[in-house]
Amino acid sequence: MSDKTVAVILARGGSKGIPNKNIMTIKNRPLIFYSIQAAIRSGVDEVWVSTDCSKIKWVAEQSGARVLDRPEKYAKDISSSEEALLHFAENVDFDVLVFIQPTSPLLEPIDLTSALELMNTNDYDSVFSVYREHWIPRWSLDSKPILWDTGRRPRRQDMTDMFVENGAFYITKRDCLLKSGLRYSGKMGTYEMPQSRSFQIDTMDDVYIIEKLLGDR
Repeated sequence: MSDKTVAVILARGGSKGIPNKNIMTIKNRPLIFYSIQAAIRSGVDEVWVSTDCSKIKWVAEQSGARVLDRPEKYAKDISSSEEALLHFAENVDFDVLVFIQPTSPLLEPIDLTSALELMNTNDYDSVFSVYREHWIPRWSLDSKPILWDTGRRPRRQDMTDMFVENGAFYITKRDCLLKSGLRYSGKMGTYEMPQSRSFQIDTMDDVYIIEKLLGDR
């Protein structure tokens, strides 16, 4: 019997930076719609939304997801995603969990299917999404270089590229989640997404950028 793979999108109602962010309209669709559809089209066995909000619940169901009602104690400002993931694991049966952030609407189904294939091929316990960042000179607010010397400015091509966690998704085995209490643990691998699809919505400036990138999608 093959492993049961389910996706979960955590979407609480108490967004502070942008009120009702998870269901705000982006290119004529609720923000969470994009993550739900990417998960559905990836072919995972089930797609769930964990939420404490009746409005989000309605939108999620209309978008094709199942909904797990999240207790208020796991939906506070100080609540961690891991608390909600463990609550999900206590109430939904699965072998492999694909945790998707609703704030990453540029995620494509191929990202999820490719990451799951990467996980299976390499026998990883967890896989998460990243993008490649080429070296650029960084400065502190008091005009001090961070991890480089102005007297010996390096060439970009001589510096090692960094891989930045983009927060789009995290995949982990159920037993690893329950044992570690973390979204990733054990033997870990990374799935590289292009930087152009790694933007997340945290501010209204991000909304403007992502609407441009979505185009006619």
